[in-house]
Amino acid sequence: MAVFRRMSSFLLALGFSHDTNTYTLTDQVTSAQRGECAIVTLSPPGSKVFKVVLIGDGAVGKTSLRKRYLGEGFVASHMATLGVDFAQKRFEFNGVQVRLIIWDLAGQPSYEKVRRHYYLGSHGIVLVYSVVDRESFDNASKWLVEAYKYMGQLPPTAVLGNKTDLRESSSRESSITTEEGKRFADYFSERLPVPVVFRETSALKGENIEEAFTELTRLMIEIDERMRFQPEPSRPNE
Repeated sequence: MAVFRRMSSFLLALGFSHDTNTYTLTDQVTSAQRGECAIVTLSPPGSKVFKVVLIGDGAVGKTSLRKRYLGEGFVASHMATLGVDFAQKRFEFNGVQVRLIIWDLAGQPSYEKVRRHYYLGSHGIVLVYSVVDRESFDNASKWLVEAYKYMGQLPPTAVLGNKTDLRESSSRESSITTEEGKRFADYFSERLPVPVVFRETSALKGENIEEAFTELTRLMIEIDERMRFQPEPSRPNE
């Protein structure tokens, strides 16, 4: 499948070497690229703040998904995001007060220089493609590579196949099946490796959006707790 071949070539170009079906970093990747994406928990105690970036090709419905998640409804007309857009949501998750800061990044190639500044320090990624636009699906690996280029180790990621409400009226050639999307998410998770959530969504109908962000939040909290109790590395005596 083209999307898997493309992802493999992008991984190799970034400095991954393929060995026994796994990818490992080579010395071609700079120390800055290998920088860990630290989870930062801000006060007050018992609350968590997570920065999430929305990425994917233009016109796949990123902004509509965000607006639906925030309870703003669905807007049928499309207006391209200019550079970045910002929103936040506060809620309680299993007794924990959570604030998600969501950066909606424009999908046009000309905005890459703008996007790179917003990847840094992100605790989660929402990668969106359209299930009726095969090019957006084929480009999904390119977006993950761009994120890795500016972030280093990737954080928990939600892979969302959006616009399921249009699948029945779309041609078979341009549509992406649920199985294809799931295979891509599994492939990505296994190769990098990264905790991944896969859902198919409809911003029009509001389907699976809340569930996807809830599962992503759960993964971010798990990693935050794991890092909180991880012992600091010992330092050699001076």
